[in-house]
Amino acid sequence: MDEITFRSATIDDLSALVTMLADDTLGSARESADDLSVYRAAFAEIEKDPRQELLVAERHGAVVGTAQLSMLPGLAHKGAVRAQIESVRVDRPLRGHGLGSQLIEECVRRARERGCALVQLTSHGSRVEAHRFYGKLGFEASHVGFKLNLADDSDR
Repeated sequence: MDEITFRSATIDDLSALVTMLADDTLGSARESADDLSVYRAAFAEIEKDPRQELLVAERHGAVVGTAQLSMLPGLAHKGAVRAQIESVRVDRPLRGHGLGSQLIEECVRRARERGCALVQLTSHGSRVEAHRFYGKLGFEASHVGFKLNLADDSDR
């Protein structure tokens, strides 16, 4: 694969990022690039928080991957800071070519740079291939996650 560069996202990347978020079975039901206003507001919140980093992978000047890295301070593990990786996406034509591995490795590298003691992520239970992928990268399926949706679509 051609050289991939990683950088922090800018507002100019927003449309490409949302398009990638919407380009899968789960994302297509909850994301839409038709109205970017809600995403602009979320981007502004992420951008101003020093504990958040929205990464992009770039190839030939085009955004081809993304992940959000959040630093979470805590008391557990002797006050360790943990990194949470969220919203990992790779542009459809490049899936299966190693870009996802590079993206996760970049997240781990950045977490280490920021002094994190561990990196964690969640993956929807239906994403069996993603679970195998994360396992091959050394992640252990050590927990069962639970979610409580506080946003009803009629409230948006």
